[in-house]
Amino acid sequence: MGGMALRPVQVNIKAGDDSALGRFWADALGWDMDSEGPGVTNLVPAGFSWPGPAAVCVDLVRVPDPETVDYRVHLELASASDAHHAELVARFTRLGATPVDNGDVPWTDLADPEGNVFSVLEPREVYRDTGPIAAVVVDCADPRAMARFWDAAIDWTTHETTDDRAVLRSAAGVGPYLEFRRVPEGGAVSTRVHLDVMPYAGDDQAAEVARLEALGATSVDIGQGDVSWKVLTDPEGNEFCVLRAG
Repeated sequence: MGGMALRPVQVNIKAGDDSALGRFWADALGWDMDSEGPGVTNLVPAGFSWPGPAAVCVDLVRVPDPETVDYRVHLELASASDAHHAELVARFTRLGATPVDNGDVPWTDLADPEGNVFSVLEPREVYRDTGPIAAVVVDCADPRAMARFWDAAIDWTTHETTDDRAVLRSAAGVGPYLEFRRVPEGGAVSTRVHLDVMPYAGDDQAAEVARLEALGATSVDIGQGDVSWKVLTDPEGNEFCVLRAG
């Protein structure tokens, strides 16, 4: 690739039971389920060659005390028609999701079996080609500032920036969107989902971390110990991980 760049490759969900929650999400997304070791469940679309821009995959990692994890990232799932929307909600409910009351809105909010809130969107033209995940949404206070940081941090293209939201997507024009949405103080959705990004082959993880720190990220020690990834927070304190180059 040349030059410094990172790409979002997966969302990471902290779980009390990664295989049970993984089974829910595999069935919900229609994806394949795999495990790279005890306590880790990986979900990828069938036939997908990881990593690639066409999907942001899902990694579920077992933690001893998931209730203590509180992130501001949630998934929004796409639907193709009103009938498809209703069918998805019915299927997810059968799989163990529970409704979350959000007032009179055209989309449906649900909580997965461990309480992570996600949305099943009404059909929207912009998401017709994203795959099952329409958007990875980050609740924030200042979408413009978040767009500046993330536009420089990753090799995705910024599609829209307003006071209320910023929208990025892979430069290849495929896969889900990454959206930074302004919410009032304390209004963020509470989940155990965060983003993992990865350098391209041949790029140096340490150099990427230094570049992110220069852009306003902070390296943090959350007791992760001696692991191959680096944990950082973005300028608003959202945790994310930089994996080793693949």
